[in-house]
Amino acid sequence: MASDSALAPSEIRSGLTFLQPETQALQADDFSNPSYLWVDHGAELFSRTPPSGGEACATCHTATNHPQEGAAAHYPAYDEASKSLVNLEGRINLCRERHQSLPPLAYESEDLLALTGYVASLSRGVPVSVSIEGQAAPYYEMGRAYFFQRKGQLNLACSQCHNEHWGRQLRGDTISQGHGNAFPAYRLEWQAFGSLQRRLRDCDAGIRAEPLDYGSELYTAVELYLGSRASGLPMESPGVRR
Repeated sequence: MASDSALAPSEIRSGLTFLQPETQALQADDFSNPSYLWVDHGAELFSRTPPSGGEACATCHTATNHPQEGAAAHYPAYDEASKSLVNLEGRINLCRERHQSLPPLAYESEDLLALTGYVASLSRGVPVSVSIEGQAAPYYEMGRAYFFQRKGQLNLACSQCHNEHWGRQLRGDTISQGHGNAFPAYRLEWQAFGSLQRRLRDCDAGIRAEPLDYGSELYTAVELYLGSRASGLPMESPGVRR
């Protein structure tokens, strides 16, 4: 199945392109990038032996056994065992439950953001490449439909901003193409690190539509669609966005 994004491959631009030079520099400097407060905490959690007595993440995931370098570039992905589409946060929680006898972490909790940010950071520079074939195909179609669906009191679709008006000014900001390759990311508006689903919820609230629940199947499907739409862009997480 080919990605149907209404953006020509030659047009695809990372959100980094539309940032002010000062914000671009903040993302590029690992010592100044505030995301690393979460990434460093995630690295510590990744190596910590859990209180359940199970193995630390780092024990199973080594350079030669289930390495994490590049893994985040392929999520969301279909999980055969649960028969569902999972994003990176979902995969971390499944690993906790299956292999560490630990409960799942709540969306937007500091520990889940930290672990997700750390694992995502191991894929920086790796091209985004998600599978939309086989069992993932219906989720891709679901996410695509949501992207083009008019919704909310403003009756707007994601595609109207991010396909039709990217590069134009809106309230002093430049409209991006809406790619998620920098997430989880530190947003200056939030003054905090947050997931792509938090950004999706913000977008829906901005058009006065009811945001979906964190971890919802539909938002995860939107993540898959966005991943396919951003195919080939380098992973930037932990990114900085306005």
